[in-house]
Amino acid sequence: QVQLVESGGGLVQPGGSLRLSCAASRSIFSIVVMSWYRQAPGEQRELVAESPTGGDTNYADSVKGRFTISRDNAKNTVYLQMNSLKPEDTAVYYCQVRSTNGLGYWDDWGQGTQVTVSS
Repeated sequence: QVQLVESGGGLVQPGGSLRLSCAASRSIFSIVVMSWYRQAPGEQRELVAESPTGGDTNYADSVKGRFTISRDNAKNTVYLQMNSLKPEDTAVYYCQVRSTNGLGYWDDWGQGTQVTVSS
């Protein structure tokens, strides 16, 4: 299992910014994709942003132009820079890492971090 530790959540006013971090434990396995999901109360978990290794980033329409996903591969860490936050961004945010050993693939999830946007 790849251990994922999230940080950076909190309470912010509308229009504010937060930066989430997710650090993956070092392993012998290769990371295929690093992603951020979120889940608001009573809602389905949705993909917010993803960063395929060697590929282009992708964003949900609701966050395009406001959120940026980035990676520090040397540190096995993925970040989510969130700007111009809106109340509808309030959710628990989860990082996800898809890994491979060359034979198969599996997903690991962070513990979740609460982001609350409120005045």
